[in-house]
Amino acid sequence: MTADTPSHSPQTATGDAFDRPDDSLRNVAGAYRPIPFSRLALWAVVLLVAADFSAVVATNDNFGWPVVAEYFFSPIVLDGLFVTIWLAVVSMALGVVLGLPIAIARMSQDRLAQSLSWLFVWFFRGTPLLVQLILWYNLSFLFPSISLSIPFGPTLASWNTNDIITPVTAAIVGLALNEAAYMAEIIRGGLLSVDRGQMETAESFGMRPMRALWRIVIPQAMRSIVPPTGNQFISMIKATSLVSVIAMADLLYSVQSIYNRTFETIPMLFVAVLWYLLITSILSAVQARIERHYARGDRQIPQAAAKDRAATEQEAAG
Repeated sequence: MTADTPSHSPQTATGDAFDRPDDSLRNVAGAYRPIPFSRLALWAVVLLVAADFSAVVATNDNFGWPVVAEYFFSPIVLDGLFVTIWLAVVSMALGVVLGLPIAIARMSQDRLAQSLSWLFVWFFRGTPLLVQLILWYNLSFLFPSISLSIPFGPTLASWNTNDIITPVTAAIVGLALNEAAYMAEIIRGGLLSVDRGQMETAESFGMRPMRALWRIVIPQAMRSIVPPTGNQFISMIKATSLVSVIAMADLLYSVQSIYNRTFETIPMLFVAVLWYLLITSILSAVQARIERHYARGDRQIPQAAAKDRAATEQEAAG
């Protein structure tokens, strides 16, 4: 009687459940998913508030939307926009070019190079950009002439400071040196993110340190350098508005010149705001694309590992 009675142990039942995964997957797929009423209500409230705010802004005559539309593509505004863009591009390029050797000097074993690069970063990051621009613009009060001379020796050449430091040169020098300090820290952080063994391996194969830095370390550090550099360029676009205080005809200065004549202050400021938002939105989209490009390597590693794990499980199951 005992022999004829079928027996099922807990181990056998558990094993049968794991041997039939399709049944459990069907149960999970057919499980009841509750409707997220609270989330839908929150979305409805947010959309309702946004729609109400948009209607208030669109119908408020104090914003002067006809004036905004009239001057949005004004030649004066477009000229100022062009100055803003090329000033940001030139200053950012100079900041990157100057920031790279400063970052390398910060990481070098030479105490003099370390000290000088640290002082540069300390000063230009520790003082407001607006103050730096005003100081460069008024450099003639400190040095009426700029001379090229031998230390404690004769003067080789001399120039009038006002002839050299114009609003354009003051804006470029001020923005570029300030940006170089920030880019030096960004580049230094990217270089430090690369494993030290990469440099040691390159040197063990007979590569000189500078060649190993250019050929091995910097290409790998670009993954950590490029995204924050995009953020810095977006910040540079907005920082160019500060040059309006030194009579540089950028976008904000052009807008100010118009509302000083027409007294349409708020509408003209919104012209500048919309242009800044448009430029930063385009740059943000480009930055997101670049970040996805440099993140492909990070995604490919776990995907490859998952494929290998799946193949191993299939072989074990077979």
